[in-house]
Amino acid sequence: MSKKRILYVEDDETLAFLTADNLEQHFDVTHVSNGKEAFELFCKENFDLCVLDIMLPDMDGFEIAQEIRNRNEEIPIIFISAKTMKEDRIKGLRLGADDYLVKPYSIEELILKIEIFLNRSQKKVEKSNKNHTIGTFTFEPTNYSLKNETQQITLTEREATLLNLFVENKNTVLKREKILTELWGNDDYFSGRSLDVFISRLRKIFKDETHVRIENIPRVGFKLVIE
Repeated sequence: MSKKRILYVEDDETLAFLTADNLEQHFDVTHVSNGKEAFELFCKENFDLCVLDIMLPDMDGFEIAQEIRNRNEEIPIIFISAKTMKEDRIKGLRLGADDYLVKPYSIEELILKIEIFLNRSQKKVEKSNKNHTIGTFTFEPTNYSLKNETQQITLTEREATLLNLFVENKNTVLKREKILTELWGNDDYFSGRSLDVFISRLRKIFKDETHVRIENIPRVGFKLVIE
């Protein structure tokens, strides 16, 4: 079985060498140190997942992620950065990244994250293309899309995964810990804050749907109500 292809973008030579050396034991890794070159390579070749530093020459990680998402809504993206501000993490997730690891990070954790997202992507490919009705919208999980007569919205992979989890458990309380574990593989503070961003995004999409709402169950979790 061929190894999954990882595009790894990092301009710190020492860190890149150590990280790539470890990743190559599990994956087929292509390392690039320049942002512009990385995106050009992404456009030419096929990858299964991207690991992006943020502070890069010519084109930063945020810009790369934006361009990647314009072309491919499905491929998992993991940011690794020395930028520790909450605003940077939220910006990365809003651009469609699947996770954000702060340097110095654990190689074991990075490998685990990569495996989680690759497995999730594979499961999505294997799942049947079952659509769901949510108010006036038709939700197509495999296409990450919501459509009605006036709108067509493309979700990020993480948003689609979250919404699909809600739909499959509609009118049922989902514990916050279960959601976090399903989406991020853990239930730490930063994952929790990221979840709140995605919940807010979905609520805005359904704000005009009188029979659809995402309820906050204090100290427990959330419930998608479809009447």
